[in-house]
Amino acid sequence: MKGSYILLIEAKKDMNIIIGKLGKIFFKKGFYVYIGSALNSLESRINRHLRSNKKIHWHIDYLLKYGDIIDVFYKENLKREECKISGEFEKKLHFLKGFGCSDCKCNSHLFYGTYDEIINIIKKLKMKKYTFNENT
Repeated sequence: MKGSYILLIEAKKDMNIIIGKLGKIFFKKGFYVYIGSALNSLESRINRHLRSNKKIHWHIDYLLKYGDIIDVFYKENLKREECKISGEFEKKLHFLKGFGCSDCKCNSHLFYGTYDEIINIIKKLKMKKYTFNENT
């Protein structure tokens, strides 16, 4: 399966985290949404994000050491749609400049908002809920 995905992440407290070359970033307690794509194996990419023991590779890996993924959504597609999806979140939510978008022209692929705001956008995008694998 190929396509795009959304990680819904909860930060249970305010925190400062060093995010690779972006440096130290302040994260408010609350809900974040990260948008990515995988044109090789969507399931493998999502399951990698869900694992706690992994090599730090992407910006999101730094955040996931401290935040909890509470839900995952996906959309099958043969082309990258993460920038289009990010644009929908950018219209309504706050974003962290430069996060997760070093390979495109987006402002960000990480957004902050209320749980309800995030879920409403996901519903409009008609993304499917990902069923977590118990072995992840």
